[in-house]
Amino acid sequence: MRSPAILSIVRDNLSDAVATRLRHLIVDGQLAAGERINESRLSQQLGVSRTPLREALARLAQEGALRSVPRIGYFVRPLDIDEFEQLYDIRPILDPEALHLTGLPSPRRMGQLHKINDLIAKARDADTIIDLDDDFHLELIADCPNKVLVDLIRQIIQRTRRYEIALMRESRNVAVAMANH
Repeated sequence: MRSPAILSIVRDNLSDAVATRLRHLIVDGQLAAGERINESRLSQQLGVSRTPLREALARLAQEGALRSVPRIGYFVRPLDIDEFEQLYDIRPILDPEALHLTGLPSPRRMGQLHKINDLIAKARDADTIIDLDDDFHLELIADCPNKVLVDLIRQIIQRTRRYEIALMRESRNVAVAMANH
């Protein structure tokens, strides 16, 4: 670890909060690419037991932010431009099909989409902006009858989270996301 001053976390769903904190530590470089995660030390630094930490580590491994090596542990995967491009090339294939199957949004759903977009405009931190952006896209396809397709989109959303944290720290990228909506 580079920084021993990692703050404790207190939230309703502890493993979600730990996963969010770990994503930021990875994006910020406080958990460096290639670094092996020391579960004991990290759980102490975060002020959480090893159970929510392990749940968060497993989630981040599923998202591709960590590499799991059986009987050895977790290692931080670097942000990779090739992976980024490949992940973002998939969304323009999946999303339009889900939209096609969903059909035009109802007036009620359009109202919800406008509310979410307004909240994005007011949000100030990357996590909130990303959560709201994900909510927007999932709300748009909420009536899609192909639940497997929606699940694939959710998986891609999870895989792109750490890249989006890095991107949404720039306010111009927030403006682009809102304009695209």
